[in-house]
Amino acid sequence: MKRLHRPAPSLPAYFCLLIVLAGLLGCGHSRNSPDVSGIPVEVHIERFDTAFFSLDSNQVLPGLIRLGNEYPWFINDFLANILGAGPLNDTNRAAPIVARQFLVSYLPVRDSIEEKYRRVDWLEKALKTGLQHVKYYFPDYALPKRFVTYIGPFDAPGVAITQGGLAIGLQLYAGQHLSFYNTQQGQDMYPLYISRRFEPAFINTTCMAAIAEDIYPDKSQGRPLIEQMIEKGKYWWLAGLLLPDAPDSLLTGFTQKQLDWCHANEGSIWSALLQNTDLFTVDPDLIKNYIGDAPNTQGMPDPSPGNIGQWVGWQIVKKYMAKNAGLTPVQLLSVPARKIFEEARYKPKG
Repeated sequence: MKRLHRPAPSLPAYFCLLIVLAGLLGCGHSRNSPDVSGIPVEVHIERFDTAFFSLDSNQVLPGLIRLGNEYPWFINDFLANILGAGPLNDTNRAAPIVARQFLVSYLPVRDSIEEKYRRVDWLEKALKTGLQHVKYYFPDYALPKRFVTYIGPFDAPGVAITQGGLAIGLQLYAGQHLSFYNTQQGQDMYPLYISRRFEPAFINTTCMAAIAEDIYPDKSQGRPLIEQMIEKGKYWWLAGLLLPDAPDSLLTGFTQKQLDWCHANEGSIWSALLQNTDLFTVDPDLIKNYIGDAPNTQGMPDPSPGNIGQWVGWQIVKKYMAKNAGLTPVQLLSVPARKIFEEARYKPKG
């Protein structure tokens, strides 16, 4: 697998079931959107999850061989990279054993998910629109040619770009009220501020996040805080282009209440950063206070979201682009974060 993603507020991460769910997940705002309807993109989701859980638990090896013929581009990603059982071959005796154990133990999870994903035409439509925007802005990027849904262990990725295509792990989109998410083990893995995003509406945003990071790999680790903030802010700016109708609550993973707080206190947030933190620190312990998932930001009021550094970086990128409207997305991505910071002259009021 090339890139693995879980449904987090980063890039990761965009707009499914928008018409039905946008009102529940937060209000968006209109963005200028090009007409991409004429860009040829085909999206057909193959249901590996359905095929796998249709296997006879007493005849797993023949079933895996059959799946290998039907999904030659995905079977070994599933067995080796997701189940950790190694590839399907004549000498790997562990694969059918591990696959059977998983098949039996995760049947209740499949049963909980099945009704929610009986049809996925809505997701195909959402992915197609997002990918048309990808092709519009990045015509040289090779889009995934195949799309597949699977159910894996709960620590498996929600989205993975593989050598063969794009894979979606439905175990992380089962709905926030799935019983496992609320167990102690589930909360240890995914606290409520994360698991509340395990809804169908976040699938497309996470898929576009994975593609954006494939287009523009994040190389900001180890860089000063302000540069990491801006580099990560570029992803949310890009997300708004690829999914122009998506509400910011899907693009960021913040609740609408958190977004409202950020906008109402933008000046105070920036002042607190300037007063309490060295923007050019490279101390990872300080940086993680402002970048990455958390229930809120340490040192700021409780209504603050975690990952506020990426939100501020996003505002700086928007300020820079307002002054450089002629830049294409490809050009923006190549502009050094330090240059964006210096030229944006970000000074929010309040």
